[in-house]
Amino acid sequence: MTDIPASEPSKAEPTFAEEVGAKAFRKLQARREGNQGVWFGLGTMGVVGWSVVVPTLAGAALGLWLDKRYPGTHTWTLALLVAGLVLGCANAWMWVAREDKAMHQGPPQESPPQQDERQ
Repeated sequence: MTDIPASEPSKAEPTFAEEVGAKAFRKLQARREGNQGVWFGLGTMGVVGWSVVVPTLAGAALGLWLDKRYPGTHTWTLALLVAGLVLGCANAWMWVAREDKAMHQGPPQESPPQQDERQ
Protein backbone atom coordinates (compact mmCIF):
# COMPACT_ATOMS: atom_id res chain seq x y z
CA MET A 1 0.00 0.00 0.00
CA THR A 2 1.02 3.62 -0.36
CA ASP A 3 1.58 6.14 2.40
CA ILE A 4 -0.15 8.97 0.49
CA PRO A 5 -3.90 9.28 1.09
CA ALA A 6 -6.05 9.08 -2.04
CA SER A 7 -7.73 12.42 -1.31
CA GLU A 8 -4.50 14.46 -1.59
CA PRO A 9 -3.73 15.76 -5.11
CA SER A 10 -0.36 15.04 -6.64
CA LYS A 11 2.21 17.84 -6.43
CA ALA A 12 2.78 17.59 -10.20
CA GLU A 13 -0.90 18.16 -11.05
CA PRO A 14 -2.44 21.56 -10.27
CA THR A 15 -5.58 21.57 -8.19
CA PHE A 16 -8.88 22.83 -9.54
CA ALA A 17 -8.51 26.06 -7.57
CA GLU A 18 -5.03 26.65 -9.00
CA GLU A 19 -6.28 26.11 -12.55
CA VAL A 20 -9.18 28.53 -12.05
CA GLY A 21 -6.84 31.06 -10.46
CA ALA A 22 -4.39 30.83 -13.36
CA LYS A 23 -7.17 31.29 -15.94
CA ALA A 24 -8.56 34.28 -14.04
CA PHE A 25 -5.07 35.76 -13.83
CA ARG A 26 -4.56 35.38 -17.61
CA LYS A 27 -7.94 37.00 -18.24
CA LEU A 28 -7.10 39.98 -16.01
CA GLN A 29 -3.68 40.31 -17.61
CA ALA A 30 -5.28 40.35 -21.08
CA ARG A 31 -7.67 43.08 -19.95
CA ARG A 32 -4.76 45.18 -18.70
CA GLU A 33 -2.91 44.78 -22.00
CA GLY A 34 -5.91 46.16 -23.87
CA ASN A 35 -8.40 44.88 -26.39
CA GLN A 36 -6.67 43.77 -29.57
CA GLY A 37 -9.88 43.88 -31.54
CA VAL A 38 -11.10 42.53 -34.82
CA TRP A 39 -8.11 43.67 -36.86
CA PHE A 40 -5.74 41.60 -34.74
CA GLY A 41 -7.85 38.49 -35.36
CA LEU A 42 -8.04 39.19 -39.09
CA GLY A 43 -4.29 39.76 -39.19
CA THR A 44 -3.68 36.43 -37.46
CA MET A 45 -5.99 34.65 -39.89
CA GLY A 46 -4.13 36.39 -42.72
CA VAL A 47 -0.75 35.18 -41.48
CA VAL A 48 -2.01 31.61 -41.14
CA GLY A 49 -3.70 31.78 -44.55
CA TRP A 50 -0.66 33.13 -46.33
CA SER A 51 1.57 30.54 -44.67
CA VAL A 52 -0.56 27.89 -46.43
CA VAL A 53 -1.18 29.72 -49.73
CA VAL A 54 2.41 30.71 -50.55
CA PRO A 55 3.95 27.19 -50.48
CA THR A 56 0.91 25.80 -52.33
CA LEU A 57 1.17 28.35 -55.16
CA ALA A 58 4.96 28.01 -55.28
CA GLY A 59 4.60 24.23 -55.66
CA ALA A 60 2.01 24.66 -58.42
CA ALA A 61 4.18 27.21 -60.26
CA LEU A 62 7.24 24.98 -60.04
CA GLY A 63 5.15 22.03 -61.23
CA LEU A 64 3.87 23.97 -64.25
CA TRP A 65 7.42 24.99 -65.14
CA LEU A 66 8.66 21.39 -64.83
CA ASP A 67 5.73 20.10 -66.92
CA LYS A 68 6.60 22.54 -69.72
CA ARG A 69 10.34 21.73 -69.60
CA TYR A 70 10.15 17.98 -69.03
CA PRO A 71 6.83 16.54 -70.21
CA GLY A 72 6.13 12.99 -69.10
CA THR A 73 3.45 10.55 -68.10
CA HIS A 74 3.12 12.01 -64.59
CA THR A 75 2.13 15.57 -63.84
CA TRP A 76 4.54 17.55 -61.71
CA THR A 77 1.93 20.26 -61.16
CA LEU A 78 -0.43 18.10 -59.14
CA ALA A 79 2.33 16.41 -57.16
CA LEU A 80 4.05 19.67 -56.20
CA LEU A 81 0.73 21.39 -55.51
CA VAL A 82 -0.10 18.70 -52.95
CA ALA A 83 3.43 18.81 -51.54
CA GLY A 84 3.18 22.61 -51.16
CA LEU A 85 -0.21 22.27 -49.49
CA VAL A 86 1.12 19.72 -46.99
CA LEU A 87 4.18 21.89 -46.30
CA GLY A 88 2.00 24.99 -45.84
CA CYS A 89 -0.42 23.22 -43.50
CA ALA A 90 2.47 21.91 -41.41
CA ASN A 91 3.96 25.41 -41.30
CA ALA A 92 0.64 26.94 -40.17
CA TRP A 93 0.12 24.20 -37.58
CA MET A 94 3.57 24.77 -36.06
CA TRP A 95 3.02 28.54 -36.02
CA VAL A 96 -0.36 28.26 -34.31
CA ALA A 97 0.99 25.72 -31.79
CA ARG A 98 3.92 28.02 -30.96
CA GLU A 99 1.59 31.00 -30.48
CA ASP A 100 -0.79 28.94 -28.34
CA LYS A 101 2.07 27.76 -26.15
CA ALA A 102 3.37 31.31 -25.76
CA MET A 103 -0.12 32.55 -24.91
CA HIS A 104 -0.86 29.90 -22.28
CA GLN A 105 2.56 29.30 -20.79
CA GLY A 106 4.32 32.60 -21.18
CA PRO A 107 5.94 34.09 -18.11
CA PRO A 108 3.36 36.19 -16.26
CA GLN A 109 4.26 39.79 -15.52
CA GLU A 110 3.02 39.35 -11.96
CA SER A 111 2.54 36.12 -10.11
CA PRO A 112 -1.04 35.00 -9.50
CA PRO A 113 -2.27 35.17 -5.89
CA GLN A 114 -1.50 32.08 -3.85
CA GLN A 115 -4.25 30.04 -2.22
CA ASP A 116 -4.50 30.02 1.54
CA GLU A 117 -3.85 26.43 2.64
CA ARG A 118 -5.71 26.73 5.96
CA GLN A 119 -9.16 26.11 4.42
